[in-house]
Amino acid sequence: MKGKLNILLAVLIFAFCLAGCGNEEEPVENRINVDVQQEVEETVEEPTTEEEVVVEDVIPEGMYRSELTNELISEELKNQRPIAVMVDNEKTALPHFGISQADVVYELMNSTKNDRITRLMVLVKDWGSIEQLGSIRSLRPTNILLAVEWNAVICHDGGPFYNDPYLEPDYVENFSGTFSRVKNGKPYEFTEYILPGDLEKNFASKGYSTEYNEYYPGPHYQFATEANPVNLSDEDGAIAADKVIFPFKHNGSYLEYDEESGLYKYFEYGSAHVDAGNNNVQTTFKNVLIQKCTFHQYDENGYLIFNCIAEAEEGYYLTNGKAIPVTWTKRGDPEISITRYYDAEGNEITLNTGKTYIAFVPDDNWSQLVIQ
Repeated sequence: MKGKLNILLAVLIFAFCLAGCGNEEEPVENRINVDVQQEVEETVEEPTTEEEVVVEDVIPEGMYRSELTNELISEELKNQRPIAVMVDNEKTALPHFGISQADVVYELMNSTKNDRITRLMVLVKDWGSIEQLGSIRSLRPTNILLAVEWNAVICHDGGPFYNDPYLEPDYVENFSGTFSRVKNGKPYEFTEYILPGDLEKNFASKGYSTEYNEYYPGPHYQFATEANPVNLSDEDGAIAADKVIFPFKHNGSYLEYDEESGLYKYFEYGSAHVDAGNNNVQTTFKNVLIQKCTFHQYDENGYLIFNCIAEAEEGYYLTNGKAIPVTWTKRGDPEISITRYYDAEGNEITLNTGKTYIAFVPDDNWSQLVIQ
């Protein structure tokens, strides 16, 4: 028995020695820490920020984004300068033709007479595709100051002698009274339109370049991508803007936001404004810019000029059913400088892709502007 006990004791001592001589096991707490660290390293991902998420703007071959609207158009038009066309906005002139082809439309008081009747100035980049545009009427000094911002050739039919000093600079180019007449049963002054071939003939006759020249000041606007559009709800001072009623007594123009299309529909004289040259489609805009502006009346006939060269004047920018207050500035040195629009923080605003409507509201009617 004693021998068996000695053998058992020897076996236990041997087993103990084997355990002591082997690799020492890590403490439990250290083993847990290592496991957790390994799990973190395996599951953590590199942080991402909004700036790192870039949606590539894929432009089809042969196309480019228009500097007027950011819409895709033929690359062949890239250097083609636009035209700025004076369009009569008297009720007798309706329906208009070709307005839906305009990239930018200005509406501003044309005279202090006749309930401050307004006139349209429409800018068209792809003027070669025009079938009929107008009817065309006379020019005012304000329109000259605005058209040269775009390096646009002005299309009109005469105007008062107040235009003369503004037409003299080399950076002003215009065609006056050189377009086609259309028999439409209306008085003669409502029968002038741009028809196919008219512009080509005028450019050749005047020797003007159809492309941007040395007086082109560059693009007007900075645009958001279509994948990441402007949302004014996030901006300071944003308000609802489902309807805009302008204090234009003669034609009573207003805009209504259509949520389905995301566009502002234009109305005047109590009806939808339609383009008779494009299946009577209603005129619509993606962006709306409203400028409060003082003016100087030249004489008792109602001729005037807006003081559109100014600093930090009031205004609004509207898109997608919202509006924010802005300030606008156009410097006069040189006169071709671009009108810029700034938000409450002093940053230049970004527009959404699409057509733009710009209204000049006289300062003495500004309180009558309704945005709701």
